[in-house]
Amino acid sequence: MADHEVSRRAVIVTAASAALVPVSAIRSAAQTANQPRSLSPAQRRTTEMLVDRIIPADELGPGALELGAANYIDVQMAGYLAPQKDAWVAGLAALDEFAIRAQGAGFGDLSAEKRDAVLMSLPQNLQGFFNQARTYTLQGTFGDPHYGGNTGGKGWDIIRYPGPRSATSADMQRMDKEAPPYRGSAWGNQ
Repeated sequence: MADHEVSRRAVIVTAASAALVPVSAIRSAAQTANQPRSLSPAQRRTTEMLVDRIIPADELGPGALELGAANYIDVQMAGYLAPQKDAWVAGLAALDEFAIRAQGAGFGDLSAEKRDAVLMSLPQNLQGFFNQARTYTLQGTFGDPHYGGNTGGKGWDIIRYPGPRSATSADMQRMDKEAPPYRGSAWGNQ
């Protein structure tokens, strides 16, 4: 693997820290059936295609898009992350402009291979945006489903996190035995 390539496994290894988003800090995306949205359809599409390339689906399981990372970003930009929305939208626009210059079409309209090429050649001024996108993607993929991502807790299966529990038995704490998965939110089943 070349030095500039990042494997899915490398992304997953760093995901544990992103899953530890402060519970009190993020607005609940699941409070109502009609979750507020903040992104336009074009911005949402670019966000979806971006998270899809940060953690793509592969033989190990679903990717960030299938696990709801774009939904998490969209919902949280209407709530807790609202102060970052202008920077996010500006970053999406700059990413699209760069994709048009580099590959002849907006980022969301490119094939997966061309989106990868764009991301691998990002100019310095987009590196900060990419790092933020990666953080939000990890949060939306592996965080508590209560916040709008990690659909069905399936992201936890990838990192082998059994789910939050208020109590565990001695048998569940054994190192030689896997704890059975619990796919509920720390906020209760929703």
